[in-house]
This record gives sequence, structure tokens and C-alpha cells, in this order.
Amino acid sequence: MEFYNTIQYLLIMIIKKMLNIIIKSLFLYLIFFSNVFANQDFDLWLKKFQKTAIESGISKKVVNEIMSNVKFLPKVIEYDRYQPEFYEDTFTYIKKRSSNRKIKAGIKLYKQERVTIKKIENEFQVEKELLLALMGIETNFGKYLGKMDIVSSLSTLSFDKRRSDFFTEELLILLKLVDNNIINKNILYGSWAGAFGNFQFMPRTIRNYAIDYNNNKTIELKDTEDSFASAANYLKKIGWKKNQPCFFKIDLKDNIPKKYLNSSARNIKNKKRVDFFKKYIRNFNELKIQGNFNTAIIIPDKDIIPGAETLYPAYIVFENYEKILNWNRSLRFALAVCTLKESLKNEI
Repeated sequence: MEFYNTIQYLLIMIIKKMLNIIIKSLFLYLIFFSNVFANQDFDLWLKKFQKTAIESGISKKVVNEIMSNVKFLPKVIEYDRYQPEFYEDTFTYIKKRSSNRKIKAGIKLYKQERVTIKKIENEFQVEKELLLALMGIETNFGKYLGKMDIVSSLSTLSFDKRRSDFFTEELLILLKLVDNNIINKNILYGSWAGAFGNFQFMPRTIRNYAIDYNNNKTIELKDTEDSFASAANYLKKIGWKKNQPCFFKIDLKDNIPKKYLNSSARNIKNKKRVDFFKKYIRNFNELKIQGNFNTAIIIPDKDIIPGAETLYPAYIVFENYEKILNWNRSLRFALAVCTLKESLKNEI
């Protein structure tokens, strides 16, 4: 009997191993052919896009030259679906991006480029600490500019269905910038999303706000002068107000109506003057807010973090906070930028 049990056990183990091999083989088969079909579809998309680009007025020479080595990058789709803004809680997100190491690195850069940064601050009326904070969070003060071919990244995201129209337009703008000799075609490397330079400008932002600050007839967004001036120009034009508040962390009372609680960065709703929210904030007097500004309440972890409390963490945010949302449509990103800004302000 024991012999037959042993045989039965061995047969079960063999069958299990065979099933595992079959399942793994099937999985690899599906991945292989899905990539094959994706690449085939991508090639068709690429031909259609090149035709559209030429018809939009971009020179055939530039289109053929820039798009000749474009590849479909599956990793870009993976990055797009798994961004830290989508899964990290607010405390973790801010802590990672406003550490003591980050503050020290910002101070070091400021000391090296003090004259240029101060000049730009005074000219554009945008705090140096804000510029440093944005650069620190975007590229760790220029250390991580990204090594991805942004033409292939934008092409992959244009081909993808999630935000195809947006990235197709960004790609067309990028080609026009190259065609007009505004940016150098040989340094088109950056983030997986197609962002570029010290402050990770998308092509549309380059077109609308980037400037040749040192007047050398090209916009160099990996250069201190052009990149800082372009970032300051952007913030000034979208309405950033120097020396006005960004946010305060608050302790909400249970009686605040839910309609005043914003958990989405897409549309901050039900804004009221500071005095209106006073009755819903336990620590209001400790905040020492000077001025009856237009404000809103945000609860960034709700709807993102499973099991997150409704009223914690909570923040009262001001118009300057919403300007940072124009830069990156993430509640946590804007909180992290303003947190690092204040930390740098205390040290510089």
C-alpha cells in the first residue's frame, strides 16, 4: 500500500511540475505574441503619425531624421500605470522628497549658483527656495535628468490609448521645436513621460514658457541660467504670488460637510475665504494666517490609500498651491514642493 501511495505522490508531483511548465510557457507565449502584435500595430501607427506630422508643417527632413530610430517601449506603459502619486501615502511621499539630504543638496547648489539664482528671483519675483524645491524634487538638483529617449517615450504614450491625444500633441510640439532650432535634436533624453531638463519640462511647456535667458540663440534646459529663468517665467505667468502661503496642515472637526473635502487634484471645488473654514478647524488659531485668502480643504489620502481616514491628513490650501498643481496635477507633489520650499527657506 505504501508503495502505491509513493507512486501516486510522485505522479501528482510530476503532473504539477508539468502544469507549471505549461502555464509558464503559455504565459511567455502570450507575452511574446502580444509584444509582436503591439510592435506591428505600433509600426502602422508610426507611419500614420509621420504623415500627420509632415501635413502639420514640420519638415520632412526633421520628421524622418527624428522618427527613424523610434521604438515601442513597454516599460514606459508600466511606469505610466504605476506612478508614486498613485500609491504612496502623503506622509511617505513628502518625507522622501524633503529629507535633510535633499535640503543640504539644495543649499549646496544655491551657494554655487547664488548670483544667477538671486538675479532670476528678483527679476521674475519668484522665490529662490521654490525654484530650488521644484528642481530638487524633479531631478534631485540635476543629478537625475533621465536617460530615456523621449521621442520613443512620447511615441509609445501616443500609441497607447490612455492619453493618446495629449501625448500625440506633445510629440508634434517637440518635432516643431527641433524643426525651428529652438532645442538641440542631439540631447533629447529625459523621463519616461517625455519631460526634459533640470525642471522636467514637457514640450508644450517649453514652447509656452522656456526662454533663452543667456541669449546664445538656443534654449538649454540642462543649463542653470536657461532652466531657472524658464521655470521662474512659467511660475510668474501662471500667477504665482511671491511671499504668499501655500498650505497649512489642519485638524478637522467631524462636523465639516463632505462637499468641502477635496480628494482629487483635477478640480479643487467649494473654495471659501479663510474665515469661513475657521469653525471646522480645531487648530485654526495656531496657524496664524494673516489675510482672509481664498482657500480650499484637501484630504489627499482619501480615494487613493485603501482604508485611509476621511479627515486625516487634511490641509487648507491657498491659490499658490493650485499654481503648483498646474506644474504637476498631484495633491502630494504640490504638498512636497511647498514643504521643501519652507525647509530651504529656514536654512538659506
